[in-house]
Amino acid sequence: MRLEKKRVLVVGMARSGIAAAELLLRHGAVPILSDMKTEEAFGDQLKHLHSTACEFRLGEDAVKLLDEADVLVISPGVPIDAPVVTAAKAKSIPMVGELELAYSLLNGDVLAISGTNGKTTTTTLLGKVFENAGRITHVAGNIGYPLSSVALSARKEDVSVVEVSSFQLESIKTFHPRVAALLNITEDHLNRHGTMTQYIKLKQRIFENQTADDVAVLNADDPTLMKMADKVKSQVALFSRTQEVENGAFVKGGKIVWHWNGEITNVCDADAILIPGPHNLENALAATAMACAMGIPAPVIRHTLLSFTGVEHRIEKTRIFQGVSYINDSKGTNVDSTIKAVQSMKAPTVIILGGYDKHTDFMPLCKEIVASEFISHAVVIGQTGPQIKKQLAEAGFTAITDADSMEDAVNKSRDLAVSGGNVLLSPACASFDMFKDYEQRGEVFKDIVSKLN
Repeated sequence: MRLEKKRVLVVGMARSGIAAAELLLRHGAVPILSDMKTEEAFGDQLKHLHSTACEFRLGEDAVKLLDEADVLVISPGVPIDAPVVTAAKAKSIPMVGELELAYSLLNGDVLAISGTNGKTTTTTLLGKVFENAGRITHVAGNIGYPLSSVALSARKEDVSVVEVSSFQLESIKTFHPRVAALLNITEDHLNRHGTMTQYIKLKQRIFENQTADDVAVLNADDPTLMKMADKVKSQVALFSRTQEVENGAFVKGGKIVWHWNGEITNVCDADAILIPGPHNLENALAATAMACAMGIPAPVIRHTLLSFTGVEHRIEKTRIFQGVSYINDSKGTNVDSTIKAVQSMKAPTVIILGGYDKHTDFMPLCKEIVASEFISHAVVIGQTGPQIKKQLAEAGFTAITDADSMEDAVNKSRDLAVSGGNVLLSPACASFDMFKDYEQRGEVFKDIVSKLN
């Protein structure tokens, strides 16, 4: 797409929108900045763009701004059926998502990771593998660093490891990773996508533009993903922690191994990886499969797996106070993610649950809590607190306490916890009812915990 002197309406001025505007400026376009919020609400975030060719139209109706635009760029937070997108189609104005824009202007190899859970851990881990292999590596996408920012400077010899969300996959056209992985699929984001069928279709789009020269990595233990194996055009590499696979990564004799075209390579002992829980073994297997598919030597992968300690806000031990471990799992933004956190607990645990309502059924989590021998009490907060409390009671779990803020939740959890046990923040919900994002929620939790005395 030729961008020089094009007037480009950028809708959604969070991180992705800002990065898209910066990339458009680099390529000679005139970005028209649009957001429902006024400039005052952004503080100093947009200050550096004032001395550029950007036009500020914040707080105005984006649909009315289309008459001034040659192209529409949408941030991931803007749905594909938003009025501005529908209006752009009616006016035959080209629309492109931020991820697609960045990819079209990006140099170097691209690897992409999606799934309901484990994306950030696997993306970060794979990025470390490539760094340890001596490649200039950019870890970007849904992980919090927009791919548009990478496109400003990446060279053809670099590699970008990209976390991709269903929101981003809604608007791709040419996005084409050399190796792409789907880790798992469970119910999430139905408030935006409507049905599981649509959610699954969007996730599958990560393989849409691959060819026979590329590799699709799929979780052999996920029946939904295995239905995709015959539909992709690329080579398929599987990963599994429960069974051997013909081509891919799995556990054999207690070791992570890579089997490809009849050759088996031992990578490392499965119980030697530092990140805890069966879900993290799956993440390690997925990263191993992707790295091996790109020809990274086994010793490099082994070193990385044996030294990687995880990511912030994901089952992150923050403090031990009066014998109680406080664990920040603010990235537990859906039911399946929190189920995995519950399964990783090995001591009496008070769990803090609740947040923004994504039209989720919490009963699978409630049943897991009932079945767990380690969850002793639940403290519920936020918009979904009453629903979680109700469904926990229906499942037969009645050790529940209400809290009206994160500080209240931490203080009540402290009183309920026992020495040698845990307080686990794993909300099973998005954060938008009380916080800007899961990162802010996790930081607030850690700050409150740091001040306990």
